[in-house]
Amino acid sequence: MKDIKELIAKYETPGPRYTSYPTAPHFSPDTDKERLKSLALSSSAPMSLYIHVPFCRDLCWFCGCTSSVCRDQSKADEYVGLLDSELLLWCSEGMQRRQLRQIHIGGGTPNFLSAEQTERLGEIIRRHFSISPDCEFSVEFDPRTLSEEKVKAFAKIGVNRASIGVQDTNPEVQKAVNRIQPQEKNEAAAAWLRAAGIREINIDLIYGLPLQSARSFAKTLEDAEKLAPTRVALFGYAHVPWMKPTQKNLEKHPLPAPDEKVEIFLSAKEFFEKNGYEYIGLDHFAKPSDALIAARKNGTLHRNFQGYTTHAGLDNFAVGLTSISETKTSYRQNFKSMESYKSLILSGTIPIERGIILNGDDILRRGIIMDIMCSLRVRYSDYGVDFKSVFAKPLALLEKMREDGLVEIFDDRFEVTNLGRLFLRNIAMLFDGRLSGGGHRYSKTI
Repeated sequence: MKDIKELIAKYETPGPRYTSYPTAPHFSPDTDKERLKSLALSSSAPMSLYIHVPFCRDLCWFCGCTSSVCRDQSKADEYVGLLDSELLLWCSEGMQRRQLRQIHIGGGTPNFLSAEQTERLGEIIRRHFSISPDCEFSVEFDPRTLSEEKVKAFAKIGVNRASIGVQDTNPEVQKAVNRIQPQEKNEAAAAWLRAAGIREINIDLIYGLPLQSARSFAKTLEDAEKLAPTRVALFGYAHVPWMKPTQKNLEKHPLPAPDEKVEIFLSAKEFFEKNGYEYIGLDHFAKPSDALIAARKNGTLHRNFQGYTTHAGLDNFAVGLTSISETKTSYRQNFKSMESYKSLILSGTIPIERGIILNGDDILRRGIIMDIMCSLRVRYSDYGVDFKSVFAKPLALLEKMREDGLVEIFDDRFEVTNLGRLFLRNIAMLFDGRLSGGGHRYSKTI
């Protein structure tokens, strides 16, 4: 097997993160929106709900999300009203009162909402949907603007899992990325959450930021572990300044080289495994008691635009600015412009900007890529085709990855090795039928 640095040099290339397949650059504004609506309304089965809150008090320069700096709380009040109106438009199109097995509020900064606005949002959810007794209801929190009153409001509307955005606790790194967040803020957030009965806590960290090294990040890891999370998301920073111009601010300081970035990840992986966390894959770790571990074992682990989730097979119904919804055969995305989103809703139009309707080949490849990313295994008999014939070319390329120790190949399947988990995106790319000739720009896979 080659040295890890040689492998990084060999496989470092731009590539998708596969939070969907086909990936978002393939969504088109020309897709038949009436059909997208019809596909969204064709089922009455339980589903997931995603709500996007785009506001942030300050902009972190590493951010790749759709968010806007806002200090006017009345804007959030108006936005909650728009969310209600969007759901009313879906009801007028025939949306049934479907049961929610999973709810996620992301952003932006969901706790930009006041306690009163949060309770109003909870009332809107319950007016339009029924909620399963075992529903996982999660929210992303920014400790810098969180308060005990806000935590109590989120707990009141049913939140039972929280994601705390920590990123890095090193003061110099925080200055370089425009996110000043003392560890005391993180500790207060965790204490308020537990006091309110929200005991399932995720910690979000980012590696690959300016001024980071494995040595400096070790303190961040210790600080994160002190918060006793049940789940950790260790995201690799995606430097895409052509998409997010504010990221150019990070170039004032040196970014870790690819081999340094992997060293940070490997040291973090070792740290979390020593402290009782299991490595799920790509960027997630979880305690043995966490639902992600059970989902991996029973085959319900799934990957979407929120990362790894526990409910494979559920449609994801998303509302709000730029939100992306998923059905068995389609993706649709709302407008990214607040002006367009608002004007369409006020005119009585569901604000779908673009989407894609999957063909048979897309569905087949989505299943394979999802198995690579979630199950770390592809069994040829699962897909209803002569796998070795249909995918002869990628399997030949996979043989070269086997020589590098990234996969093990058997007569009826292939499996990703522990080393290969570092290169999951590269392995998945072999089965991407839309990758070549697309002209799309992606972040580096390593």
